[in-house]
Amino acid sequence: MLWQALATARDLGRLHQIAAILVRYGFGDMVRRLGLAAALEKAGTALHWDDAHALAHLEAPARVRRALEELGPTFIKLGQVLSSRVDLFEPEWIAEFSRLQDSAPAVPWEDLRAQLLEDLGAPPEDLFAAIDTQPLAAASIAQVHRARLQGGSEVVLKIRRPGIRPVIEADLRWLLRLADMAESESTELRAFRPRQIVRQFVRSLHRELDFASECRSAERIAANFVGFHDNGAAPGTVPGAAGKVGAGATPDTSPIIVIPRVFWQWTGERVCVQEFIAGIPGRQLAAVDAAGLDRPLLARRGAAAVLKMIIEDGLFHADPHPGNVFYLPGNRIAFIDFGMVGRLGEQRRAQLIALLFGLVQQKPERVVDVLLDWTGDGAVDESGLLLEIETFVDQYHGVPLKQLRLGRMLADLATLLRGHRLVLPADLALLVKAFISLEGMGRELDPDFEMASAAMPLLEHALHQRFTPGAVLKRSWAGVTELLGLLADLPQDVSNLLRAARRGRLEVHIDVTHLRHVGDQLDRAANRLAVGIVVAALIIGSSIVMTVPGGPTLLGLPFFGLLGFLGAVGGSIWLLRSIGKSGRAEGG
Repeated sequence: MLWQALATARDLGRLHQIAAILVRYGFGDMVRRLGLAAALEKAGTALHWDDAHALAHLEAPARVRRALEELGPTFIKLGQVLSSRVDLFEPEWIAEFSRLQDSAPAVPWEDLRAQLLEDLGAPPEDLFAAIDTQPLAAASIAQVHRARLQGGSEVVLKIRRPGIRPVIEADLRWLLRLADMAESESTELRAFRPRQIVRQFVRSLHRELDFASECRSAERIAANFVGFHDNGAAPGTVPGAAGKVGAGATPDTSPIIVIPRVFWQWTGERVCVQEFIAGIPGRQLAAVDAAGLDRPLLARRGAAAVLKMIIEDGLFHADPHPGNVFYLPGNRIAFIDFGMVGRLGEQRRAQLIALLFGLVQQKPERVVDVLLDWTGDGAVDESGLLLEIETFVDQYHGVPLKQLRLGRMLADLATLLRGHRLVLPADLALLVKAFISLEGMGRELDPDFEMASAAMPLLEHALHQRFTPGAVLKRSWAGVTELLGLLADLPQDVSNLLRAARRGRLEVHIDVTHLRHVGDQLDRAANRLAVGIVVAALIIGSSIVMTVPGGPTLLGLPFFGLLGFLGAVGGSIWLLRSIGKSGRAEGG
């Protein structure tokens, strides 16, 4: 408790900054409702800003986006995570969250150099042949500089901003507290599941702060692309080691998908050194044309790569936007920045395959089954959901495969779930975002790009692999092993059960809605009976006191007798009102 109190006191300054910015953007009422009135008073000095009135009259999504940008790196990252929650927010909110730019003023090189000296164990000038002190990019968490190794290899240094972790940790502590308050105090905010969102965000941001973890994800994905080739394209192979990809490979062995090599001798939590990718950024489509690259082929290869990550590997780049993609000679594609990755288990991938097949083949029952599995045990009108899914799927009946927009269909499904107050798990929200980003990039490269056509061969292959004799035998053996484990533990479980029963610690909980209602009625009846007995006792006792001479009087009557009668009147009024309310409730 003492440590929590000290942590809270330490973070008060940051709370005042947060409250001030929220007030500036017209969210003062929300600050009060969350119980932050004291912080609001401290933030009152912010109200003299000249643009406060104009900002408060922006539409709510724009105001929230502008406030997140001003609140700093933690909140910018939060907005980027929220941009994937199409199951929670309307399209106008998603559009604003997607506009959040993760950029920041550059940190002076000397400040970075002091931190690099700690992390590398030697002056960076001694380890690298050359370092460009002007950054390639400056984001809220990290800054990127180009450098050259002593052996001549071109690399990039991704360096975490000095002192950023304590600021982010303070923000995360307040976000967790605010999420708890929001969910308990506000019915409107409770529908957005603030606790769930913030906890997911905390885990995601902690991983993103650890550059070594990001590099491990990159290497795992690189290993998954060993021997990768896409349908309809010339096959390409990757050398055996995951780190040996990228520039320097001969034309015959150049990989189709390039993941930058990691130089682990200089990589840690606060800095990573990776191969420099000399390619055309994904946003520069005119340069793609000038280089003579095949845009339809790039679209197919990029889609095949991301779909492979999702459907086959279960580990995927969760933010494949144009800024994280480069196009290379030979119509090859490089992915960078693996700070945000999604993970799907085998069962999730099987459910995804069933869902996509259900959408493409117009089988609403299959779609509903998967959605109910995804959204858990929350109360839902299954018949109403099925009717809406049938209507949704029916609108695509007879539509050619090439006209189906798979990403848009998934986003519309998430909207439909939002209408039923159902929420997707975090990993699936990232998946929907990846599909939407992928389809958007594909259509920018090639207006005739067909996401559904690109996905179907992989889906069919994955479905076939799932039901091969070996795969069925493997799943069956896993089920048998689990059953044998349960049987082996059964004697011990029974023994524990009997021991608990002998010690009087055995508890059986039966939760039946109708019985709970009956219990509530009995409880109210018992309360009324108790009040009736007390009222009767007061009347009898007061009558006796009235006949006893002596003692204090009021208006010529014994004081205690009069007090007893007044108590009896009050109890009688409460009893009559309670009976009347109960009658109206049952009649209504």
